[in-house]
Amino acid sequence: MPHRYAEIAFTPTVKKAQEQFGSRNAYARMESVPETRNHRLSEVEAQFISARDSFYMATVSETGWPYIQHRGGPTGFVRVLDETTIGFADFRGNRQYISLGNLMNEDRVSLFFMDYPNKTRLKLFGRGKIVGLDDAATLSRLETSDYRARVERGFLIRVEGFDWNCPQHITERYTLEEVRAMAAPLTARITELEAELARLRTATSVAGASDHAGA
Repeated sequence: MPHRYAEIAFTPTVKKAQEQFGSRNAYARMESVPETRNHRLSEVEAQFISARDSFYMATVSETGWPYIQHRGGPTGFVRVLDETTIGFADFRGNRQYISLGNLMNEDRVSLFFMDYPNKTRLKLFGRGKIVGLDDAATLSRLETSDYRARVERGFLIRVEGFDWNCPQHITERYTLEEVRAMAAPLTARITELEAELARLRTATSVAGASDHAGA
């Protein structure tokens, strides 16, 4: 099966479910291309990941329970190091260390990168590696110098497969910065109209004072 994301995600049981509900033929065609694909990040994926300020990462514990964590930081804090490797600095949080502990036992991870305004989602399977503070060379590639947060370690993710999702049922959401950018032309226009209104009021007041003096 050349489609690497499908190869991982479409287990025999998943395929049976697809057959039962009528989608198996479509996905079988997706898997039938001759060359392996969706295992190396192109410039499209690299730019998309670099434009994100957060993502979701799932790990699995030794007891079999999945754990999903939101990871956030400045835009571009997830670094695309090459076509098969991404990484990010682990900023200090609530210090539960659930993802860290899970990765010590099982390196498989699943990541969701979301672009809510454009209703776009990139799903990625990978294998995680913990980068300690003693690996200064690697950490220097992951740190964000102007972000004031303590870096406790780094994570490297070796890409195993990825896929783009359809936009169905993704609710549009906007950050405060995005809302401000969208409202900027309207805000500028309001400022312009307020200045014009103030000018007209001043002109009317001056004209009224002149008429009164003449009388």
